[in-house]
Amino acid sequence: MMRVNQLLKKNVVDTTAFNNLSPQHKDVVNDFYNQVNYDNNDVVREVETTIDKVALKHNVKTDVVYDYIDKEIGE
Repeated sequence: MMRVNQLLKKNVVDTTAFNNLSPQHKDVVNDFYNQVNYDNNDVVREVETTIDKVALKHNVKTDVVYDYIDKEIGE
């Protein structure tokens, strides 16, 4: 028998900005963190490409991730 904590998805981050997101937007951000290639030499292009991919996958605007990143870095 599965336990409740096995059914719940683990969040990649635990910050105020992340916790204020809707459940759908949390899924988008979790996917972003899981899919971004941290070893890529062109970090900016990798981040932008990954944002485009997860936004398309979840059918949301890219602003969801960009706004989240802005809140995390305090802008």
